[in-house]
Amino acid sequence: MRRTTVRRVATSYALLLPSLIGVGFFLLLPIVAVLWLSVHSWNLLGPIDFVGMRNWRAVLSDPQFGHSLLVTITLTAIVVPVQTALGFLIATLLARPMRGGTTLRVLYALPWVCAPVAVGVVWQWIFAPTDGALNAVLGQRIEWLTDPGLAQPAVAVVSVWSNVGYVALFFVAGIRAIPQEILDAGELDGAAGWRRTRWLVLPLLRPTMLFVLATGVLTTFQTFDTVYALTKGGPDHRTDVVAMRMYSEAFDAAHPGRAAVMALVVFAVVFAITVAQHRYFRNRTSYEF
Repeated sequence: MRRTTVRRVATSYALLLPSLIGVGFFLLLPIVAVLWLSVHSWNLLGPIDFVGMRNWRAVLSDPQFGHSLLVTITLTAIVVPVQTALGFLIATLLARPMRGGTTLRVLYALPWVCAPVAVGVVWQWIFAPTDGALNAVLGQRIEWLTDPGLAQPAVAVVSVWSNVGYVALFFVAGIRAIPQEILDAGELDGAAGWRRTRWLVLPLLRPTMLFVLATGVLTTFQTFDTVYALTKGGPDHRTDVVAMRMYSEAFDAAHPGRAAVMALVVFAVVFAITVAQHRYFRNRTSYEF
């Protein structure tokens, strides 16, 4: 029995070994590298020097980084609620039996699977002030990407458009997982239409809601490609998201140590938001129907 147990354990770890190698090289090793870089100074070419907490003091006292963090939080506060609400509304339609429903779900998911840079380039053509499709429809010239008051809302629109299909698909799966018996019982008790959605569907979708909100915050905080293609952080740094600031600090200013500190600060912020979300939903979520 002992030999059999040892053989089973060895076989299990042997089967897990490729995944463990991937996790080690692509997840754990980069984390260790970021922690190591955060206390070292390196210009990407010269020698590497240990500087202790100097990078941390420089980043935490940098007003540009604080501004980028505020821009990212503002963008997250706009994008995540809007794409969650729209995704749920779309899901309520896609979850119904209809002809061509599978095709519609694929079409809604296409923006999410497209390369973010390609999405940014396409929307840059749409927002173009002279011959852009949006201004042609409106019949007037609007500087969507160069007006400081319009640039961030324009980026938010593109982010919502890119992710709403992804959100909708998860809500469709959650709605279809709700037993029909519960919905029928609710209708017998008078919960029909909006009441059924408010008092039955939404409470039973809380596990899906938690996942969608958590991944939405994480995705928005990582926004880089689309912003780089649309505005490159401008105008007047109104779209200078934190990922853009890290890229600029690491490669334009040749301070990867400071960029590593920024990454750790962003990790702490996202971790705090995720913990708050879990605590909010912990006593309000049931994973059993």
